[in-house]
Amino acid sequence: MNDMNDNDIDRKEFDVVVIGGGAAGLSAALVLSRARRSVAVVDAGAPRNSPAAHMQGFLSRDGMPPGDLLAAGRDEVQGYGGHLIAGTVAKVDRGTGPGLRVLLASGGQLTARRIVLATGLRDELPDVPGVRERWARDLLHCPYCHGYEVRDQQLGVLGGTPDAVQHALLVRQWSSDVIFFPHTDTLTADEREQLIARGIGIVEGGVARLVVDDDQLRGIELDNGTIVARTAVFVRPRLIPNTDLLAEMGCAVDDMGWVKVDPSGRTNVPGVWVAGNAANPRAQVITAAGEGSSVAIAVNADLVGEDVQLAVAASRSGALTS
Repeated sequence: MNDMNDNDIDRKEFDVVVIGGGAAGLSAALVLSRARRSVAVVDAGAPRNSPAAHMQGFLSRDGMPPGDLLAAGRDEVQGYGGHLIAGTVAKVDRGTGPGLRVLLASGGQLTARRIVLATGLRDELPDVPGVRERWARDLLHCPYCHGYEVRDQQLGVLGGTPDAVQHALLVRQWSSDVIFFPHTDTLTADEREQLIARGIGIVEGGVARLVVDDDQLRGIELDNGTIVARTAVFVRPRLIPNTDLLAEMGCAVDDMGWVKVDPSGRTNVPGVWVAGNAANPRAQVITAAGEGSSVAIAVNADLVGEDVQLAVAASRSGALTS
């Protein structure tokens, strides 16, 4: 099934508008649609894990291409009457009427009683030639996602990003041949001791580029021209939440820019919830899907409470006028 643009849908008012159509957003939309809520999902079609050929560690879906999971999810949401809108959201505000106004970049407008934001995060990668080109192929970030596939190989871990040493200590779980390249970092005595104790090699010097031959990673070249053979390299990117919309709405964020939510995913702005990587940088695909389901249940419970209040008010008004 194909996504529609906002001009194709036959309604503009929804119980819930989900912003972001990844695992978290589609999971939330599925649960809410099955709860017989009117739901629209607005998605730009650029999932974070799109460069990856397979996703791992998702029970019953291990090894599935991530695009296949999302395609199945979209079909399921539409099968329960959910609307899928291809596009991006430019702004969310209160507007002049009840509910939240969702302004689309295309110029369209939707109205929602509740918002679930599931826009994920983006990876800020080191500025090293070859890193972005090999991203999610043999330049990897998550050993739980990709470590088994490169087990017992010659692995490298690139420094220069937060917690890079801890990343190297973790990657060591999957291979006895791991080399840490501090790159722009300066190791402390404790960090050096930990790496050596775990049998992790240390190669000092700035990294000039990743060496690729015949579309395969062959090693890491240092600034002095030395090439160290490696078949896969791990890096811990800086994780940047895609929460500009939340900030504009006045949602509280912490010192690192991550939105603050309660255990149900609710923000401090009435009617706005967050699921997945937009609030939880550690959420893998299966975690994000679970968070989407949990947030959906909380949102529906909140809507039920409002429905009851409206029904009671209408009943009292009718009794007074009869």
